[in-house]
Amino acid sequence: MQIFRFDRGEKAISRYGSVGLAATRIASGQGHVSLTCLTVEPGGTIGPHPAPSSQLFMIVAGEGWVAGPDGDQVSISAGSGVRWDAGEVHTSGTAAGFTAIAVEGAPLALFEPEAGG
Repeated sequence: MQIFRFDRGEKAISRYGSVGLAATRIASGQGHVSLTCLTVEPGGTIGPHPAPSSQLFMIVAGEGWVAGPDGDQVSISAGSGVRWDAGEVHTSGTAAGFTAIAVEGAPLALFEPEAGG
């Protein structure tokens, strides 16, 4: 067993015009899968950028919004997430602040539970 912290916001990110964003790399594995904790301060944004690979973006605390290339903002909060395909342009932001876990790698597919179970 190995205990670790991922809430340390070890690297401030301003790429793509991002504001109030800090990232902490959690882990990486075979097949080029990586996990990163992203913390966005109140009023912060992650600027528009293409997903480097298939990506899951899961809000674990707080709330905000996500948008695709059309710019339409969709609300997202703790317990919800979004999946982007490689190359899909997206952005996100928050009035209140949020913490998200990003899982990146190729390919990532969402689990679809069986009907009725």
